[in-house]
Amino acid sequence: MDILEEIIAHKQQELASYQRQTSEKAIHQAVEPLLGKPQPSLKASLLHSNTGIIAEFKRKSPSKGWINQHANVNEIVTGYEKNGAAAISILTDDTYFGGNDNYIAEAQKAGAKLPILYKNFIIDEYQLFQARYCGASAVLLIAAVLNKQQCKSLIHTAHEIGLEVLLEMHNESETEYADLEPDVCGINNRCLDTFITNVDTSINLIHRLPQEACKISESGISNAETAHILQVIGYNGFLIGENFMKQAQPGLALKRFIEDMSSSSIL
Repeated sequence: MDILEEIIAHKQQELASYQRQTSEKAIHQAVEPLLGKPQPSLKASLLHSNTGIIAEFKRKSPSKGWINQHANVNEIVTGYEKNGAAAISILTDDTYFGGNDNYIAEAQKAGAKLPILYKNFIIDEYQLFQARYCGASAVLLIAAVLNKQQCKSLIHTAHEIGLEVLLEMHNESETEYADLEPDVCGINNRCLDTFITNVDTSINLIHRLPQEACKISESGISNAETAHILQVIGYNGFLIGENFMKQAQPGLALKRFIEDMSSSSIL
């Protein structure tokens, strides 16, 4: 069993546990009062940003273990907001990434105003309601773990409850999902079988995405030169987490990254 299969098998068990604790009807009722409250748009924020950086709060990963075990979500999200992020991504998977739904609520209580991406392994619409309940603006859907009909249905439900969708693709066959018209198309440079990253994945697959789509590149983007190349060929933004989170002050690491982009005449 590869890492992705292991995570999804665990996610199915986790989901069943959540549903025993809080019924589907109960979580729908909890979300209903929130439906009239619009969330900031991830897509609009990316399209109106010079950098397009989605800065991620990520405490650990299955491949590298703890990246920043004692990270404080309030401090880091505040630092990201002050230093030029277009949006925030927060890992909410506990077992493999050290995340929690409460981190999104905590970030908002601390004054976070930027769009927040709920980053998890979503396999059921129940999780969309979890994301909306904790205050997310958008959710990640991963083509590798969903068939096209499942993905279409989840996009529809997400939109019905006021969530945007970042649809993540990893290879040429998965780019066929782009015709489902997610709010943002993401190409992940990380192979989900091995967790090895290769930015050439984004370079090779951009021609497979609709020209008019909002497009981001994810994983393995560690310097301004790489970001420049990806901007030039048509990406509107980047999801960057580990590169910032492994630093003592992730917000300042973001600031330095943006300064490097500026000095490279990218902006």
